[in-house]
This record gives sequence, structure tokens and C-alpha cells, in this order.
Amino acid sequence: MSAAASPISRSGGAAPFSGQEPDWRRVTYLLQASRSLDDLEESRLLPERQVMYQFSARGHDFAQILLGLQLTDPHDGATVYYRSRPLMLALGLDLEEAAAGPLARTGSFSGGRDIGVVFNRPGRGAATVLPACGGVGAQYTPAAGWAQAIRQHHEVLRDGEYQHSIAVVLGGDASVATGGFWSALTMATTLRLPMLFYIEDNGFGISVPAQLQTPGSNIAANLRSFSGLTLLEGDGADPSQAPQLVAEAVARVREERGPLLLRLSVPRLCGHSGQDTQAYKSPETVARERARDPLQRLQRFLVPRVLCEQDWAQLASEARRDVEAAVARALARPHPDPSSLTRYVFAESTAAGAPEIQEQGGLAAAGHAFAPTVREPRPEPARINMLTAIRRTLDVELSLNPRMMVFGEDVGPKGGVHGATLGLQEKHGAGRVFDTSLSEEGIIGRAVGLALAGLLPVPEIQFRKYADPATEQLHDCGTMRWRTRNRFAAPMVVRIPGGFFKCGDPWHSQTNEVAFVHAIGWRVAVPSNAEDATGLLRAALRGNDPTLFFEHRALLDGAWARRPYPGDEYVVPFGVARCIREGAELTIVSWGAMVERCERAAAASGVDAEILDLRTLSPWDKQAVLVSVQKTHRCLIVHEDNLTAGFGAEIAACVAKEAFFSLDAPIDRLAMPDIPSPHSPLLLVAAVPGVESITRAIQQIASI
Repeated sequence: MSAAASPISRSGGAAPFSGQEPDWRRVTYLLQASRSLDDLEESRLLPERQVMYQFSARGHDFAQILLGLQLTDPHDGATVYYRSRPLMLALGLDLEEAAAGPLARTGSFSGGRDIGVVFNRPGRGAATVLPACGGVGAQYTPAAGWAQAIRQHHEVLRDGEYQHSIAVVLGGDASVATGGFWSALTMATTLRLPMLFYIEDNGFGISVPAQLQTPGSNIAANLRSFSGLTLLEGDGADPSQAPQLVAEAVARVREERGPLLLRLSVPRLCGHSGQDTQAYKSPETVARERARDPLQRLQRFLVPRVLCEQDWAQLASEARRDVEAAVARALARPHPDPSSLTRYVFAESTAAGAPEIQEQGGLAAAGHAFAPTVREPRPEPARINMLTAIRRTLDVELSLNPRMMVFGEDVGPKGGVHGATLGLQEKHGAGRVFDTSLSEEGIIGRAVGLALAGLLPVPEIQFRKYADPATEQLHDCGTMRWRTRNRFAAPMVVRIPGGFFKCGDPWHSQTNEVAFVHAIGWRVAVPSNAEDATGLLRAALRGNDPTLFFEHRALLDGAWARRPYPGDEYVVPFGVARCIREGAELTIVSWGAMVERCERAAAASGVDAEILDLRTLSPWDKQAVLVSVQKTHRCLIVHEDNLTAGFGAEIAACVAKEAFFSLDAPIDRLAMPDIPSPHSPLLLVAAVPGVESITRAIQQIASI
């Protein structure tokens, strides 16, 4: 069958299995163990409120186990969702750990930080299960990133171990309506990635029937004309055909190195969750589903052809006994320690100062060693603009780090809509600097998968406003280290231009950097000049946390922002402000494009003002601000973002609390009014703090 062929649909009774038979004893044991876990949770642990969220896999379990037993390559990667515990068991998940997750006990997937069905599993020489997310459809684009990482390791880094590795994504029928599914499908087919879309179709998305999710209720039928995609479908509860379908799907992706979608119809023999009564299902629907129970069908299929009644009963008894013992051990584990609640938001070090590296994800976990860095600039004679500084830094780091990849819309031959990547694809190749499809969710989700596979993704989002469709992936990436207790992290550097230029508008000129400061786990850099842009970008590219690097459009070629290039080893540590101008009468705190205006305003004001350029907002240099305010006794905060809930409010609150008795005047903030950026240059001047308005604010505060 060709890659674009029509789907195969197999159905029928329990005819003898025609392919290579699975280890039926292992399959039976795992299926019985999965059922026992579900039963104990539903009948005992949920009513006792030992388990708060319960998602049974009954009906989905048989085919998942078959799939898990096929994922034997050490570089296979799978992204899962909340009903994927049977797959985890087949991959070797210990029964005690499987029970400890929903019980929120120490040592489980998240140690009680996340619900117990968002699985993860570092590779450790076996298939990796990427950290699951709670959002439906969020698992697709990271799987595509993992698939692209497989190709990158094999074709660009020349690692032969990845020759037959694949990425697998598990999803239900409702998830194929999400943007993540379609973005991943576009990536997998246009790039021809070794990726298996494993779709479990139970006919319902909680209570919403499949016909409201997919036209005709069959995603495989709708994709028959989708170029570059192989399709298979059949009954995932039928032991006479499901093993062969699953084995064929995995084998074809391994050998043909292209995407395949396997749609398996399965019964959901439970509610969506433990609290779901399924009152929306008719008695006839429930009866039809129960008649398709794969456990009963497997028993009829195997007994007496493969197993005798006594063998079947013994395996069921053994599984139940093992599960009950595992649950007892899990219950005996301690509850999470609240004193450690704030650990692992960012990368940490041990008491001795050594980095405490995550188990998987990023360059640090992969053992990559960086060249030495310096914190003192070694300036060249000529001044360069910020755009050139960014491009040169990317170029240098691409040359030094073969695991680094730069990508986004128009970053290839065009060189980016702002020119920051001009010439980089020609120099470093299309395998490392490349264009993407137009999906910000796909760009960031892809980066997550690449980072988890030990690469350094540097995605570009063309404008700040365009990052909005990627918000879910950005937040999931930022919280990953915390919610897995440092098992996983996905360090990346996301470059985002924004802010006003010659004019403004609501779509290309937004800053709203405070949204990313509030995004847990993200470091945020907002340089105001070429030297700091070089140092901060290099620090981010050699760091171990996801970082958002904000490039202000007005500064990219602005004369004030030009500085001598500080050298190929220069870094600026995050959380260290720069004093632009020393003074004794007033502290001005700013960042980005407002720093230049503050300097000009201070010179025009006749006030001895001190100016601090924060340079980074996460972390921000609180100590430098407090020391300055304690010296000058006055504080003005100037930023381009909207006034209400802008980052200036956080600074003001901190100063008010920790330097209150040093203040001789109220803290003042100058920012944009609570409106989008206007397009008219005249309106823009009225909206954004300018030199004149900043000068007046300086003089007013100084006169109090």
C-alpha cells in the first residue's frame, strides 16, 4: 500500500491470528493488572477520596498494551494522554509507581504536583514517554518535534542509533478536532517524519458524540486524500486483528520513515472520569460497548487455543494479587513534603554549587559541554546595531553547537521578516535553519519535542501578538520541570520581536512582556542595546531553562542601541541590572525601548536621576532597585506595556513593602494607557511614554 493509499479496514469474528503472535501470557497479565488498578481505584480509592481524579482505561487497554510491547527501540518516544496507563504498563512501568501517581504520593510521576494520570518516563535506555499535559490535543506537536529530532540525530548528527526510531502520539477521537492535531499532521506529512498517530476512537468526547467532532465520525475516512499519509483502521478490541494492525503500523513507520495514522475503534467501558455517570448514553449504547469488552473477547480467543482455563484464572489471580500489594505499598509511601513545594521552577544547584541536572531534556542532560564565557566585554572598534548583534550571536553559537536549530516562519532563505537570520541557512544548512508551517502552536510544540530529545531549539515567533496561539505549549513547557520534579525540562530560546516602530498597531506592536513573566518557569530577557542583546542571548543559548528573548523593533536598527560587538565569549547574567546613569535624587527603573527615552529625559530634566536598565524581568534585580531607592528616596518606573497589571506594578509593590521608610515621595509609574497600540504615528506618540512626558514625571516627583 502506498503512502497515500486508502485505509485498510479489518473486521470480523475471532478467526485464528494470522501474523506473528504476541506473548499472550504477558498481554493477559498486563490487561488483568490494568483492570485491577482501575477496579481498585473506582470501587475503593475514589470513594475513600484517596484518589481525586480517576480515569479508567477499560476498553482502551488491550490495544494500548499491544502498542507498548512494540516500542522497543531505545530512542522511541511517545506522547500520551490521561487514559494511557496500559501503554505505560506495557513499557515497563512498575505497578507501585502506577498506583502512586493517582494517590499523589512521593516518588510518583510528579510527587503530587500534578494529577496522577499525566504520565512521564525518562528513556533510561528504553522508550521515552514525554511529560503528558492536561490539555486535550497538547500531545501532538511535541510528538512531531520528537520525530523531527529523530531525523536530526540520524541525518544531521550522523547517529546510526536512530535509524529505526519512531515517535508515537496517542489521542482519542475528540482530540482530532484540535489545532494541535492538524498542526502535527501538517508537520509529519510535509517533512515526512517517522511518526505514528495512534487514534483510539470510542465515539465520545466526554459526552459529545463523534459526529460533532469529525464529519462522518471517522477521521481516517476524511484523510484518504491527505498527501504523504498512510492509513490503517480496524477494531482495537478484536484479538484476531488488533495485534496485526498494531504491529503492521509500527513496522511500517520504522521501515518507511514516514507518517501513518492508525484508527482503532474501541469501547469506553466507563465514564470519562470517575465522576461521570454516563447518563447521556442510552442503555442500548452501553450494552453494545459491554459486548465489545476486549478482556472477554481475549478470553474467548485464547481459551483453550493458547491457554487453558486454569492458566487464564491463574494469570488473573496473580495480576490482582500483585496490584493489591502494589497499592498497599503506594499507600504506605509518604505524602509530598510541602516545604519543597517551590523547588524546581527553574534549574537549581546543589548545596555544593554543582548543577542539579534534570534526568532528560536539553543539552545539560545530554552531556553537552559549552566553550568558556566571560562577563567583561572585549569590544571591537566599530559599533553595530542590535539586529546585527543578534544575527552574529546566532551565527557563532550555531557554529559552536551542532545541536542548535533555528526555525520559524520565514527564517530560512528570506532571513526573517526583520532580517535577524539572514544568511544563516545558506551557511549552516536547511537542516539547522529552516522555515516552518504557519502555526505558532506547532512551532513551540515542535520545539518542546526537540528539546526533550536533547537538542537546542531556537524558535522565532514573528511578532509578540502572534505568540497567543502558542500559549498552551509555552505554559506547558515552562511548568515541565516543576510538575515532573526535575525529571524533565525543555530548555529553548524563543525569540519574539515586538513593540512600536515607526508606527504601531494592535497586531505587530504589542509588548505585554508581563504575561511571560507571569508564565511559570520562563526566563525573560528584554535588552535595550546591542551589547546586552549579545550577552543575554548567549547566556540564554547556554542556559538550562526555557527563555523568552524579546527583541524590540524600534531598537533593532536604532542609533542609540548601537554598541561595539563585545566578543564571541561575552555573556550577561540574568537578574543583574545595568546602571545607565548614576544619580542621587531619583531612581528611574526601565527596560527595553524606554531606557533611551529615560536617559534623554533625565538629561533634560535638571534632576540628578539614577537610571537602572533591568535587562531581564525574570529574574529581575530587586536588590539593585532597593539599594538605589534607599539612596535616592524616590522611584519612577517607566515601561511601554499597559499600566494596569504591567510589570511596573510588581516593582512598585516590592519597593513599597521593602523600602517604604526610605521613600520621600509616592512611587510613580508611567506607561501606556490600557489600550492596544494605535497605528497612527500621532496617536502612538500620545500613547507611548515619550521624552517630554517622562521629563515632566521626573521633575514632578523630584519636587515633592
